[in-house]
Amino acid sequence: MEFFKIRRDIPFMRHAVVFNIISLVTFLAAVFFLFSRGLHLSVEFTGGTLMEVNYAQPADLNAVRARVASLGLNEVQVQNFGSARDVLIRMPVQKGTTSGQQTERVMASLKEADASANLRRSEFVGPQVGDELATDGLKALAFVVVGIMLYLAIRFEWKYAVAAIIANLHDVIIILGFFAFFGWEFSLPVLAAVLAVLGYSVNESVVIFDRIRENFRRYRKMNTQEIIDNAITSTISRTVITHGSTQIMVLSMLLFGGETLHYFALALTIGILFGIYSSVFVAAAIAMWLGIRREDLIKGGVKKEDDPSDPNAGATV
Repeated sequence: MEFFKIRRDIPFMRHAVVFNIISLVTFLAAVFFLFSRGLHLSVEFTGGTLMEVNYAQPADLNAVRARVASLGLNEVQVQNFGSARDVLIRMPVQKGTTSGQQTERVMASLKEADASANLRRSEFVGPQVGDELATDGLKALAFVVVGIMLYLAIRFEWKYAVAAIIANLHDVIIILGFFAFFGWEFSLPVLAAVLAVLGYSVNESVVIFDRIRENFRRYRKMNTQEIIDNAITSTISRTVITHGSTQIMVLSMLLFGGETLHYFALALTIGILFGIYSSVFVAAAIAMWLGIRREDLIKGGVKKEDDPSDPNAGATV
């Protein structure tokens, strides 16, 4: 399915150096902010108090947040849990205050506003649990990266695997850089969004690489740069359809999903936008500079299909 078809190939690779310099500067800025400011980790990673509160009627999350904030408790996460009547509250550790004291203060305030508020459970999440979650998250990220590289190396060739993984890590670091620069909260849902972006970005790279392989088989007169330009140009319509429809869904979560989904959707939005950019200008360009050739992808004789102007049409490569 195509919304439109571009008749003349766009010379993307002619400007590859300029775009990759922009990418490098953005990447280095993200790394700088990660080291200088660090990530603002949520309660899941740093430890804190977790409360589950039940109401007789559907709870007003904004009212609950306002009540908790009035107690001087900042950076508190409030979300529905299971049903609209169940509310999950996560509070960071406060110096000079025990978990039990925090719970008592919050429940007294919530009952003052709504007498039906009932504490289902309260537990303390220690820093050691947060360290374990952070370690497990890094392991998950490492497994995804290794899996992607193996998949691309088997399906295509090692040069494509290296190019794609550099582009994907470029997307991940830039997302983390945004969160570090603006001080946005980095939570488990955001980590899930980062992992989703990795898979989403590599899918775009695979589509372009697959078209490059197909073009190497079809067009014998084109050089590598022309092959890549044609591959990217011919998949633009598909990119607009898939990324556009996905971004509409993500924007709906960002605008109407409330505070619970805000940073999750924000991470996905940044990842999708930079994923398109990196697949076209980073992955394809790095693959070209690594020296991809027709012989890397074509094993044995392949019948040439298109390019009727070639006097050797029909010959095998």
